[in-house]
Amino acid sequence: METKIESIIKEVASPIWVSVSEAANLGGVQNKTIRRALKEAASELKFKIVKNRYHIELGSLIVFLHRNTKLKNKLKEYGLGQYISEWKV
Repeated sequence: METKIESIIKEVASPIWVSVSEAANLGGVQNKTIRRALKEAASELKFKIVKNRYHIELGSLIVFLHRNTKLKNKLKEYGLGQYISEWKV
């Protein structure tokens, strides 16, 4: 059964791709956290490699950050979540 977030991501026609450092800044976490997640097969982060650089799909990043309570709290306090009063999903 897919979650609301995953169903919304499937509807996106042209996804936004961000670098590892941008993803870390948006999530309020360190670069190491994002790179560690990229190495894990179970993280479900969608990414592509262009000229030896990782590009992470923004929707999958948000889903990843919401799956773990600690990461979710960092997103809300230090990342993009501090500017959002209520998530759509």
